[in-house]
Amino acid sequence: MDLVKPFMDLHVDRVSKEIREQCQELILTDKQMEEIMRRVLKEINNGLHKETQPTADVKCFITYVQDLPNGKEKGKFLALDLGGTNFRVLLIHLKDENDFEMLSKIYAIPQSIMLGSGTQLFDHIAECLANFMKEHAVYDEKLPLGFTFSFPLTQLGLTKGMLARWTKGFNCSGVVGEDVVQLLKDAIARRGDVQIEICAILNDTTGTLMSCAWKNHNCRIGLIVGTGSNACYVEKVENCEMFDGYKDPNKQHVLINTEWGAFGDNGALDFVRTEYDREIDHFSINKGRQIQEKMISGMYMGELARLAIVKFTKAGLLFGGVGSDILFKRGQFFTKYVSEIESDKPGTYSYCRDVLDELGLEHATDEDCANVRYICECVSSRAAHLVSAGIAALINKMDEKSVTVGVDGSVYRFHPKFHDLMVQKIRQFVKPDISFDLMLSEDGSGRGAALVAAVACREAH
Repeated sequence: MDLVKPFMDLHVDRVSKEIREQCQELILTDKQMEEIMRRVLKEINNGLHKETQPTADVKCFITYVQDLPNGKEKGKFLALDLGGTNFRVLLIHLKDENDFEMLSKIYAIPQSIMLGSGTQLFDHIAECLANFMKEHAVYDEKLPLGFTFSFPLTQLGLTKGMLARWTKGFNCSGVVGEDVVQLLKDAIARRGDVQIEICAILNDTTGTLMSCAWKNHNCRIGLIVGTGSNACYVEKVENCEMFDGYKDPNKQHVLINTEWGAFGDNGALDFVRTEYDREIDHFSINKGRQIQEKMISGMYMGELARLAIVKFTKAGLLFGGVGSDILFKRGQFFTKYVSEIESDKPGTYSYCRDVLDELGLEHATDEDCANVRYICECVSSRAAHLVSAGIAALINKMDEKSVTVGVDGSVYRFHPKFHDLMVQKIRQFVKPDISFDLMLSEDGSGRGAALVAAVACREAH
């Protein structure tokens, strides 16, 4: 069976035979998919067990979130969402089930702070929090806050999380191995002008799951496919040997933050990696780390496509062998270009030509456009299939009859075919008696953080 047929058949005849052959290594076979699923499951089990967890790639951090929203959460909550080059502060007023008001503001994090000290980073966040509370006239209220911190954390409780390592271009000193909740509390205390009760720290995947579970009580998996990639899921407490502290006999489950971006750091994905993957890793700031993420996420997808395009141009298979300075410059083929190019109706190339013009490739022919599109499709489909292998493995592991997967992230949200590719592939590999659906999260990392805080407050009172 031609694996690329379903999503490429309408323009594939314009794609040159050489490029099709060269791109073959970017297409995962069913056999490879099954092997990836086996390896994902093995790594997740390693992360759950005490003996293997210290050396496991997929750490499966316990989040200590044991209650999903039941729709009865009410009140005003703050949420802080830090996960990239900017962060958001949100004020969320939960009223009745599915009825809420949300105000938010985005604040930039300058490069100097991303690479400065932890004190600078948390002082900057605390200042923005205080300004936001002034702006929205809640400066004098004591509000519960949910803190979405989208970096690998070892959690020791709902309000205690040690940073395992920085990712996504951050490298603030004095934070790795420290409790980031305490660092934020200290920064708020140094100001002394606002009262905030930090009720929970969570990852954006947990927020996504919580946000979707508020509307759909079937939600059991949270997935992010954006700048980075990660997944969390509901696991039985009895399977979580790393669970520390009191185990409530009435609570059989806990959310697990897999941190699966690191899958493959031990070589488990080497059998499907290409020269493009190796080159991306070589030039990254975290060489040898986050191997799966580098094959999937928005931070790298455009660059993967660019490396293939450059290779084929230099071999004379594209653009008559004539490239451009922009094309040959690292990081200049953005991931959004992949989505735009694939948004063209089959046989038309208007978005593709716009992108190639921006890259100084005005001399591209229609055949070049078809070839470039095919390369983009191979890269993005491989990403969708890698994600699908992981999700199918989780759904089969949980073995519940019906599961909703809450999904967020720019790649999933904006790529025209990512959702369909995933549904098709997961269906192929999930046990036949299990039904599932993918639900786009509405603002998981913001509303989800407030919901974790709300559920924590609900439990406390």
